[in-house]
Amino acid sequence: MKENLDWAKLGFSYHKTPYNIRCYYRNGKWGELEIHSDETIPMHMAASCLHYGQEAFEGLKAYRCKDGKVRLFRVDENAKRMASSSEYLQMAVFPVERFIEAVHKVVELNAEYIPPYESGASLYIRPLLIGTGAQVGVKPADEYLFVVFVTPVGPYFKGDGEITMCLERKYDRAAPHGTGHIKAGGNYGASLTAYVESHDKGFDGVLYLDPKEKKYIDEVGAANFFGIKDGKYVTPDSPSILPSITNKSLCTIAGDMGLTVERRHVPLEELSTFEEAGACGTAAVITPINNIYDPEEDKTYRFKTGDDTWSHKLYRRLVDIQYGQAEDKFGWVTVLDSIR
Repeated sequence: MKENLDWAKLGFSYHKTPYNIRCYYRNGKWGELEIHSDETIPMHMAASCLHYGQEAFEGLKAYRCKDGKVRLFRVDENAKRMASSSEYLQMAVFPVERFIEAVHKVVELNAEYIPPYESGASLYIRPLLIGTGAQVGVKPADEYLFVVFVTPVGPYFKGDGEITMCLERKYDRAAPHGTGHIKAGGNYGASLTAYVESHDKGFDGVLYLDPKEKKYIDEVGAANFFGIKDGKYVTPDSPSILPSITNKSLCTIAGDMGLTVERRHVPLEELSTFEEAGACGTAAVITPINNIYDPEEDKTYRFKTGDDTWSHKLYRRLVDIQYGQAEDKFGWVTVLDSIR
């Protein structure tokens, strides 16, 4: 029976849903998709994901829209990114078409948990790939498990829709030429100390600098960074930044709306020249950054927020596409006709 949820008050946290989808890789091949109700995974204590970090995940959302239909946004891009992560971590690649099939199926099975239109909530979809084969030596596993579960969620950042950040010099999110460009769990584990310390000081998160020289803006950790000035949408380019599907979409939308798009190295000194700044990602969507504090310089960078900003215009266009209220001329949205 569905939990009695107050959709409008949901945070970004886990709520039990009835079904998840699993698929096992054994003897050199993937098996069939399986429907499970258990929230736990039986696992060998020597599984490679537990010892050597063979783990990758994705995140996307399903939206119940004004016309009553349910839509997914760029699910193929999530499938391709997981494949890229898997290849880098020497894991068995879960086929793109089967990834999409599994996502469709898990959303259909848990359709009653898709929050209603205009509730401010959505159904978060979490695909996960882990090495389950027992290993003691450092080498790739011979068995893997693909899981995809769903949970209804509210906004990632709490508050009034604006966030404050602390400039981070002490810690790095990822190493140069490491795993920053893939969606591996270890990247997020490495960010927790900086996250907790910044929260203890009253900030919503940290803005990382590049791990090699500490001269360039990198990303927010849970999202990509962008800045806007002089009719330009500027976002950092670095081999240690996760290629956000939301940011990729925003670059296209920004160009379509008349902004010049620049994906390049962004020197720290340029931060003071941005009129607007924001964090973007599947969970964050587009969250305006009100200010960024630099503790080393005891300096605060402040940015324009509000309904008359480019950030808000980009947010509205993106969300309208996701909810089927603007033309999907880029072919990004999938309508799940099986759900009513």
